[in-house]
Amino acid sequence: MARMGLTVQQRRSLRWALLFISPWIVGFLAFTVYPVVTSFIFSFTNFNAIRFNPDFIGFRNYVQLFTRDRLFIKSLTNTLSYAGMLIVGATILDIFAAFLLNFKVRGLSLYRTALFLPVMTPAVASSLTWVWILNPKRGLINGLLARIGVEGPYWVASPRTALLSIAMVAIWGSGRAILIYLAGLKDVPQHLYEAAEIDGAGAAAKMWHITLPLLTPQMLFNLVTLLIHSLQAFTEVFIMTNGGPNNSTLLYGLHLYNRAFKDMQMGMASAMAWILFIIIFVLTVVLFRLSKNLVVYDR
Repeated sequence: MARMGLTVQQRRSLRWALLFISPWIVGFLAFTVYPVVTSFIFSFTNFNAIRFNPDFIGFRNYVQLFTRDRLFIKSLTNTLSYAGMLIVGATILDIFAAFLLNFKVRGLSLYRTALFLPVMTPAVASSLTWVWILNPKRGLINGLLARIGVEGPYWVASPRTALLSIAMVAIWGSGRAILIYLAGLKDVPQHLYEAAEIDGAGAAAKMWHITLPLLTPQMLFNLVTLLIHSLQAFTEVFIMTNGGPNNSTLLYGLHLYNRAFKDMQMGMASAMAWILFIIIFVLTVVLFRLSKNLVVYDR
């Protein structure tokens, strides 16, 4: 009887299969499993990255984050506000852009390329460009506003508008979702629109009762990905404001970075990473639970 119910040929095929996927297995264990496990262990230690002498302290890191770290709650509230602005703004503008791109007009490929171009632009390059565009004195936007007699805001230089400015830059780069919405629009059955026209429905009624309900699967996907992306945001705020002014743009990811690589408190940073994981997990589960009665899969 063959071992484990496999024939000689099947065992040979299994060995070759394991050999070919072994680079992925090694990479997954070394760069995913190992960092996750070690970060969980380090979150319960007082770990200085320079001295490398982790001392087990239990839940002290988690307690200190909520009781002694005044910037922890600040960064968390900033991040949630940023996520809310990004999700609402990107969802509305991306659906509107996809709806416009669904029309058959001359030069449609050019328009689609222009809207997707920000996605292809490296985050560092786009962030540096937006720093100049949003410059209060010499920036492009305030320069154009000055020509029509309007005094522009201070954008990233003011605590009132800095976080909104960062969210605007992120919305500008959310063109990937437009393609997903556009694919969803192409998949809407045309006979539904024809039946609605026979019943006398106008463009607004068709949009509200046919198009948007049938786009809810794409909305759910983009909402979850935007939520995860926004809660982990780092590059734009690090380059454009570095958390300022007055910590108004101190996002969670930037505060975690400062804890780990400026303060060298790897144990505290690991605890922050696991708190962020729990927040993302809970919010994602809540979204999926709420979507059961809202997402339409039948066409």
